[in-house]
Parts: sequence; structure tokens; C-alpha cells
Amino acid sequence: MKQVVQAASGGAVRVVDVPVPVIGPTEVLVATVATIVSAGTERAVTTLARSGLLTKARARPDLVRKVAEKARTDGLIPAARSVRDRLGADVPLGYSGCGRVVEVGSAVDRIRPGDLVATGGAGRANHAEFQAVPGLLCARVPGGVDPGAAAFATIGSIALHGLRLAEVGPGAKVVVVGLGLVGQLAARLGLASGCDVAGIDLADLPLVTAEASGVRALRESGEATTAAVRAWSRGRGADAVLICAAGRSAEPVMRATALARDRAQLVVVGDVGLGLLRAPFYDKELTLRFARSYGPGRYERGYEEWGVDYPAGQVRWTEGRNQEAVLDLLAADRLRVDDLVTHAFPIDAAPRAYEIVATRSEPYLGIRFDYPASAASERVGSERVGSERVGSERVGSERVGSAVAGAALAHSAGPTRDRSVSPRPRVPRQRSAPAGRRGSRVGWIGAGTFSGSVLLPAFRAAGFDQLVTVASAGGRSARAFADRHGFAGAVAGADAVLDDDDVDVVVIATPHATHADLAARALERGRHVWCEKPLALSLDELNRVEKAAATGGGVLVVGYNRRFSPAVTAARAALADRDGPLTLSYRIAAGPVPADHWYNDRVQGGRLLGEVCHFVDTCAALAGSEVDTVTALAGREAELLLAPDVAVTLRHADGSLSAISYSSARPRGVRKEHLEALAGSRHVRIDDYRELVIDGRSTWKGPQDKGHHAAAAAFLRMCRGSDTGVTAELLASSRATLAAADALGAEVPRSPARLGS
Repeated sequence: MKQVVQAASGGAVRVVDVPVPVIGPTEVLVATVATIVSAGTERAVTTLARSGLLTKARARPDLVRKVAEKARTDGLIPAARSVRDRLGADVPLGYSGCGRVVEVGSAVDRIRPGDLVATGGAGRANHAEFQAVPGLLCARVPGGVDPGAAAFATIGSIALHGLRLAEVGPGAKVVVVGLGLVGQLAARLGLASGCDVAGIDLADLPLVTAEASGVRALRESGEATTAAVRAWSRGRGADAVLICAAGRSAEPVMRATALARDRAQLVVVGDVGLGLLRAPFYDKELTLRFARSYGPGRYERGYEEWGVDYPAGQVRWTEGRNQEAVLDLLAADRLRVDDLVTHAFPIDAAPRAYEIVATRSEPYLGIRFDYPASAASERVGSERVGSERVGSERVGSERVGSAVAGAALAHSAGPTRDRSVSPRPRVPRQRSAPAGRRGSRVGWIGAGTFSGSVLLPAFRAAGFDQLVTVASAGGRSARAFADRHGFAGAVAGADAVLDDDDVDVVVIATPHATHADLAARALERGRHVWCEKPLALSLDELNRVEKAAATGGGVLVVGYNRRFSPAVTAARAALADRDGPLTLSYRIAAGPVPADHWYNDRVQGGRLLGEVCHFVDTCAALAGSEVDTVTALAGREAELLLAPDVAVTLRHADGSLSAISYSSARPRGVRKEHLEALAGSRHVRIDDYRELVIDGRSTWKGPQDKGHHAAAAAFLRMCRGSDTGVTAELLASSRATLAAADALGAEVPRSPARLGS
């Protein structure tokens, strides 16, 4: 399918061919009829992409801090590789459209295939022939509303949410500063609500268009304009001012203070500067508010990703209900938008539209992209599975509901509990690669930054040189990943990789909750599998993977790379002749993560299952002995499974003891990982995989090496039958980590998640 993108590294807007996206249980697949360009927002995206690194750094200081932290902990080369990978990505454009429903996720209500719906959501409802849109951001279009008009619903919701924040009603005097597309819609919605509306702008086209709709149009001319607003409002000033302008200057906000009455509402809708003076706000005791996009629910994962709606009695106007309200006003002919469209282009000509937006070579307001009617939707409908299969193979609505309910549970830290590691199913010695599966042809699932900057370079260095295809849910990032890294093809959804007979090796680098299902299905098909950690988030999942590994004929390796690092390899050799069991102490200063980080998503398993598993495996590798008993404690900062600070102790079968202290602290000057091993007269210390000290003498030192390259090389040898492998040990470490979660008393997640776009 065709999609409009902007390269993060700059250059012109492009129309690219990407796979049709795969939907999750809370999403809807829509064949697009029309989309609307939000010129202010999209111009900001393209302008930033085309700017230099210094400008990008000033705009996103949060990302600069992350890069600096990565350089400090991992070194300059990995940090630079990560930056290059991010800059090589394509940014999707668009967020407001309309189309015909092709497929509905199993947890979506009130929408059926064939429905005409308005779509919304940046990153989901794009300028593309097909959109994978959250179900709560799809609103059914009433009969009689043209698709081109319905495509305005999400942009209209931005204006409507700003108007709601202004708390105005019939007879109120409302001023709209900035009569671009959002400003025009805000003014018209104000009129539809019974308000008297004045609009202010500098350009002819916005003023003429606003006046034709019934708005009192005023050209900005300083004191004269202020006097006109005063006279219009009977000397009191406006009850509310909506700032819909865009730009770096704070002048639009400061102008609003002169136009407003005493104790009026000022609502910032556009992206404007905020270098404000206190006195005008204080003198009139003005209220300054900021509208967050389309309304309540925006940027909330529970609402947009998990499909949990707010009760209407508690939150009447969510972003989805704002969409519905705009559509109802269009259906009642109380809102008109057809005259706002100044330009219409076929999707193929999208770059021309963005050239107009960037250069302002022509006056414009609304720019619409039209999509050709074709048999594409029928093709997708026949090639895809129906909603019933989505429900059975992905997540049924009942499981989604239980996962969401589970996400709301908070557990207090109870007393520590010992947990014996449950006996693992017998895994036969790994068989050599079956005929025709020589580990040559790689299918890659997951196109994230780690895949491109760390994992793929390790696979290339190991000798995996036939890169067949890469998959992501949305397909867009897979296409960009394929072009950047030399894959022959790109597809949407994991099934296309798992079912490809040209693929020998499947690499799984997706969100954690998808790992076990994908690994088991790939192994059942006889593929060799590299699965990033964690392998599973529950014992049932792990048992399924172990069974598939034992019977499928393919090799299984989990991305526990530290056991393959030069420091651990040399330490194991040094400890091989020890007299007696080991005492291991592993301290991790992992550092804090933002509140919206996926480590805080219960469905993904948290830090214990998602990262502490690394250190459990490293301890098992150094001891050379499986874990038979686990105890664990969590701090009190969060529910048990999501605790940022965890202490885990392991007893190994040979009597060795391991203590893992995982902290979310990261003091300056302290490296992330420090491991010590004691046994009789032997003392081994590993300092952040940069130095190995044995009995007080530094025996290895160099750039940080956590073993990614050596792990990939060992995996290739296993695929080609020249190495018996370590599958049983990796499975045992996975089982021990799950025992640690059980020792905490934490309930493990049950619901798989959609793999990243």
C-alpha cells in the first residue's frame, strides 16, 4: 500500500510502498477514502526533520539526555549507532481521515466490516491506503455525510475540545486568534453552539472564509482591533479567547489578554511560544488553559491501546465522543466544511501538497488527499483472517478484559517466600539442523532501535548474510528497516514470516508479551529461533515453548547474551578448578525510566521478568549449575511485578549462592553492572563488562562487550549442527526467573500484545 512519510533525517516528503498493517484485538483496519492535512502540526514535523542536529537537540532535550546516558554507559560507538538508526526511520504523517472498515479486532464493539468511519490518532490514522486505528478512535459516519467531510472529524475534535475547555454557552462572546484550519473549525463550532464569534488573522483568505461562515472577521491591527472587540462585546471584552495560531512568538497569547474580559478563559490550542508577562494575567485574574489534542483519552494507553472507555457519567466528552459530536453536527448541517478545502490531491501527489505547505507558495486552508477506489480492500479481506481468527489466535475479548483488569491491580509487598523451581520438562539433546534448514535465510520479526543498532550488526558479523524479510505490525517501520539494512522484503505481521518457506531462521525482537507465542509457533514449523529475552511470561507459556523446542527439530536460543561475553567466558574458565561452591554478588544500577516506559506496562512483565532474567542466567552460567531455589523481595514503590527495585537470591544445585540486587538508581560515576564471585581462595570481579579482575589481577580489559556478537556466532554454529548448544540451560534460567516472580507473590501477565509498528 502507499503511505506518506517524512524521513527523520530530513529530505522531501515521500510516498512509499509499505505492507498493509496488521491489527490487534482493540483495533480496526480501515481502507482509506480521504484524509485531511493538518498543516500546522505536519509542517512542524517536516520542518524539524529537515533541520540540523543542533536544532533537533534543542527541540528534544529529553532525547539528548538519553543519548548522553547511553554514551556514558555503553560507549560512543553504540550511542552513535543508535542515533543513526533513529534518524534512518520514517515518520508517518497525518491523523484525521475517513474510510471503509475492512477488519475488526475481537475486542472492538459497535463497529462492523463495511462501516464508513471517521478515523483519528497520530501514528495510527495516517495518510495511507490502509490504517490500523484504535477502535475508540473510529466513529461511525451518519448517513448523508460525505466521506470528504467526515475526514475532518478528528481535526474538528481538536477545535471542539478547545471550545469545551473555554466553558462557554449560548450568547457568549468568543474570540478565535488565528484562522487557519483549526481556527476556522473552532469558530464554526462556536457558532453552532450559540456563541457570538469573532476571528482575528492577518491573511485575506482566512478572513474572507471566516466571514462567509458568519464569523465577525477582524484583521489584526493592534489597538484598532482591540477597540473593535471591545465595541462588539459591549465594552466588556471576550468571555473566552481561543489561541489557534502557531509559531515561536508569545505575542498571540499576550494579545489575548488585551481582548479578554475580567476573569475570562484563555485556551491555547495552537503551538505557540510562552514567554509571558505576569501583569496582564494578574490584573484581570485570567485563567490560562492548554488543550491537549482531541480530548480526554488522548495519550492514555488504557484508552487508546487497551480499548478501555471512560464511563459517560464520569467523562462525557472523550476524544472519541468529540469525533461523534462533530459528525452529528455535519449530519444536521449545523457545521459545514466543504468550503474549507482549498486543495485536493490524489495520494500519489502528496509531496506537492507539502511543498505548498512548506513554501506557502499558494494560499491554502484545508488540503485533502483522495484515495483511489480499487479491489484492494477485497484483496485484504480475502487474504487476511477474519475477526474470529483474530480472537482465537491473538487475544479474545475476555482475555483482553482480564489483562486490563489485571493491569489495575496493585500488590503490596508481602513477606518473602521461597520458591523451588518447578521441574522442567525433559528437553532432549539438541538435534542438528534438519535438512534444508542450514541457518542461511533469516526472517526478522520486530523493527525497533535495538534490532537495528545492536542485534542485527551482531548477526551480520556472525555470518548471517541472507536477510529474507522483516516484519512489523504496521509494516511501515519494517519497510524502512528493510531498506536501511538490506533485507530483500518487508511484511506486516509475524504470520507472514512464520509461514514463509524461504525462511530458515526466525529472529524475535518484539514486545515481551509476544515472545512465547511467536517462538513456539516458529519452532513448531521447524524453524531455528533466536528469541530476545524474556522467553516467556508464565509457566504455561514456557512449557509450550519447551515442548515445541523438543519436538520441532529447530534450534532455540534466548538472547541471554552476557553468558557469551569475553568477561564471563574467561571467568568461567578461571573458576572451573575451584574448590567448593561459589558465592556470587551481582549489583545492577539500572537507572530510572519514565512513567510511560513499557517496563511499567504490566502486560509486558515489568523489570523482573524483562531484565533481571539476564542476571539470573549470568549467575547460572558462572556457577555452572542450575537454580533449584529462589527467594525474592521487592521495594514498595509499585505493584510487585513492576517494582523498580528488586532483590533476588538463588541457590544452585551444587550449593552455590547468588544474590542479585537490582536498583533503579544510577548515581553519576557509577557503572551499571558489577559482579563478584568468591570460591575458596578465588576471587573474580567483572566491572560492567569492560574489565575482568581475577585474584586481584586485571586479565581482560577493553570496550564494553556484553556478548552480543559471540552469542550470535554460537547460534549460527548451532543452526549448522557444529555446536550442541545451550538450549536446556537457557530454558532453566527462564524457569528460575518465573520462580522469582512467584516468590514475590506477583501475578504474571496473561495477554499477548501487538508487536510494534
